[in-house]
Amino acid sequence: MTMQRERLEAELNKLLQPRRFRDYCPNGLQVEGGIEISRLVTGVTASEALIDRAIELNADCLLVHHGYFWRGENQAITGIRRNRLRKLLLNHINLFAYHLPLDVHEEFGNNAQLGNLLGLVTEEVTGRPGDVAIMAIGRPEQSINLRDLQTRVEGALTRKPIVVGDPLAQIHRVAWCTGAAQSFFDLAIEAGVDAFITGEISEPSAHLARESGVAFVSAGHHATERYGVKAVGEFLAREFDLQHHFVDIENPA
Repeated sequence: MTMQRERLEAELNKLLQPRRFRDYCPNGLQVEGGIEISRLVTGVTASEALIDRAIELNADCLLVHHGYFWRGENQAITGIRRNRLRKLLLNHINLFAYHLPLDVHEEFGNNAQLGNLLGLVTEEVTGRPGDVAIMAIGRPEQSINLRDLQTRVEGALTRKPIVVGDPLAQIHRVAWCTGAAQSFFDLAIEAGVDAFITGEISEPSAHLARESGVAFVSAGHHATERYGVKAVGEFLAREFDLQHHFVDIENPA
């Protein structure tokens, strides 16, 4: 089955509601390709390697979490950006990208999907005053310690996380926010959680963890954000009878 590009854009915008967000990049259609869409490829980042796989799979559309045209970047169409855009345009592939809207969607979002994967029950979602609520807070489905949580993260994401904290500390409440959300660690500490999970760690994070007694778990930016875009792709495939392939381009970050 095929659907019109405008229909797909409308359905994605209805689902993810990008107008709610002040984001670092445009959300929605970033590169216009063909009008008819039947084959959809999803992935985390619109890298050249992902575009090449989309071409191999004869995709009409590429849906990603990390697209292009980030705030503060040089906007010249040269070098790496030229190569990526050239391949998309020559092969008539539409590029859709959703950043914050894909992080926080209550069912398909990266936080929701990561929580499900790790057996965490979301109890509230919070954020800084004036900004969108982006950090989830909840609890494990059963009593665990930090070592158990580390094992669970490593098994679910197939990568060893960086963990700062007492391995035997009991974990009753957890905050988590996928990607590069280490700046939310102070907010997690204020919320009174026992552990904070995100994708990346910065130099101050280890000191804050040791001095606060709140464990810090760095599970990988890419690794924590694989699941939202995949879930949206699977939803679109079910609802509109599209062919869908999730492509995971390995990334150690």
